[in-house]
Order: sequence, then C-alpha cells, then structure tokens
Amino acid sequence: MKKIISSVIKYIILIFLAIYTLAPLVFLFINSFKSQDEIDTSAMALPHNWDLKYIVSAMRDIHFFKALLITVLVTVLSVGIIVLVSAFSAWMLVRNNNKVSKFLLLLFISAMLIPFQSLMYPLIDMADKIHLKNIFGLIFMYGGFGLSLSIFLYHGFIKSISKSIEEAAIIDGANIFQIFFHVVMPLLRPTTITVIILNAMWIWNDYLLPFLVLANSDAKTLTLELYFAKMQASQYGNPWELIFPAVLISIVPVIIVYVFLQKYIIKGISDGAVK
Repeated sequence: MKKIISSVIKYIILIFLAIYTLAPLVFLFINSFKSQDEIDTSAMALPHNWDLKYIVSAMRDIHFFKALLITVLVTVLSVGIIVLVSAFSAWMLVRNNNKVSKFLLLLFISAMLIPFQSLMYPLIDMADKIHLKNIFGLIFMYGGFGLSLSIFLYHGFIKSISKSIEEAAIIDGANIFQIFFHVVMPLLRPTTITVIILNAMWIWNDYLLPFLVLANSDAKTLTLELYFAKMQASQYGNPWELIFPAVLISIVPVIIVYVFLQKYIIKGISDGAVK
C-alpha cells in the first residue's frame, strides 16, 4: 500500500512539473495564431481561426531566413573555435604539469569570475577601433569568452586519461596533431558534447553581445531581429501579434535539433557527470 501511495505521489509531482514546464510553450503556441484583439480579449482561449498569416508576417518582419543563417553561422563557428582551442589548450596544460601551466589554469578559472558588464565598453571600443564590429568580430569574441569554462571542463577530464595511450601513438610514429585528433579527441567525446551544448545554447540565445557588436549592421541574429521588430511593432500598438509568432519560429530550430540529438545530448551530459 505504501508503494502504491508513493508511486501516486511521484506521478502527481511529475505531471505537475510537466504541466508547469509545458504551459509557457502551449501559451506561446496558441497565441501565435491570434490577432492583437484576440490576445487582448482572452490570451488563454484557443484562436478562432488557425491562420498562418501571423507566422508568415512574423517571418517577413524579422527576416527569418537571413537571421537564421547568420545565427547558425555565428553559433557553429564560435563553438567550433571554442572546442578546438579549449581542448588543445587543456591537453597541453595537463601534459605539461609545471608551475606555468598551473598559473595559466588559475588565470582561465579566475576569468570565469569577471562579469561581462565590466568588460563590454572597453571591449566594444577596442573592436570599433580595429574594425571588428561585424560577424567575424562577434565570432572571435564568443570564442574568447567561451574558453575559460570549456578549458576547465576539458582539463578535469583529460587528467583521467592515461598518458600511456599517447606514448603508444608516439612509438607508432604519430606527430602531435595526429595524437590530438586521432587519439585524444575521440576520448573527449562526452566532454565535447557537454561543451557544445553549453556554449551553443548560450550563443544562440544571447542578446547583449550581438546588440553591442551588430546593432548598426544589416546582419543581425535572431534575437536582435526580434528586438528591433518588437520596437517597430510597438509604434503601431500591435507588438504581441508579432512577438508571439516571431518567438515561436525562433525556437523551432532549437527544438528540432534537440528532438533529433536528444540521445547524444543526454548521453554526453551523463557521461561527463560520471567522469
């Protein structure tokens, strides 16, 4: 009897948490098919007509496909730089175990404690002077800001890898790059997946840095397009008619990626946690 009661309570809690988690998404979905008047009248009610014109209008207003391409480009290249540089740097720090390596590791760890707000004005001023207020400058900045945490994660994992594996590769005639890409990186897969997830989510959803770097540019990320489209719609008194469908189509790519890669995402996080 106690087991039955315990199971019932557990399922009630899980159902409540599921509803609590999905409610905002359901609210966003149903209001993406409504006019401003319908939203103002009853935001919780289902739309009278499931008309796609609001989503089509939102895609046009936020230049969806252009912004999506730019966001994907920035995210993929930034994450690629972070993974390669942080993994190689952490490997070198672990294998060269001396005072300099320990000092450099402490520098990377301490960099995680510095708030971005204290750096953003001098950073943007410097970027403006050297003509890096563009997409490539944004990618470069993301690559730099993502290194500290990623090196910290890789460093802890690499310490658990036996050095004898690399020594065997050296005996077989492998050079440093062959050892890294063919021996070390495959072993770092769980941590790499974790690093990719953490950085990709941060870069995809970030607003402040793209705003500071790309606000005056024609090339804008999805978050920037949402902001400027909202500002423009507010002038005409119908921001929600645009905001709901615009946010919906902005999160669809992330949801699709998660649905297809959830097995690898969960496995990567759990394997990394065990290590």
